[in-house]
Amino acid sequence: MDKETLYRTIGKIAVEKYDSICSKLSDNTSTSQDRCNGELLSEIIAMAKNRLTVAENEKIAEKGGDVWLERTSDSHFPHIRLHGGALEDDPPEHNFEK
Repeated sequence: MDKETLYRTIGKIAVEKYDSICSKLSDNTSTSQDRCNGELLSEIIAMAKNRLTVAENEKIAEKGGDVWLERTSDSHFPHIRLHGGALEDDPPEHNFEK
């Protein structure tokens, strides 16, 4: 089995499940397990978006372009955080909708 195909499929299923949970939340029919799963999926999706933003920045920087820098530093590119706050690491122009 091709890993890229597997990863893409996992991502699609995760987003579909997240959307389903969001629908349950808006309908007020979610369970406590739905809410926990939704929080985990939200964090995974935020980290994936952050990682894509970092990759985009690195490509732009390699070409000598201006890139967004992590707010806590003027000297280096953003990094992937393995804790909460991944969405806050996205630059404003790339703050993707969930």
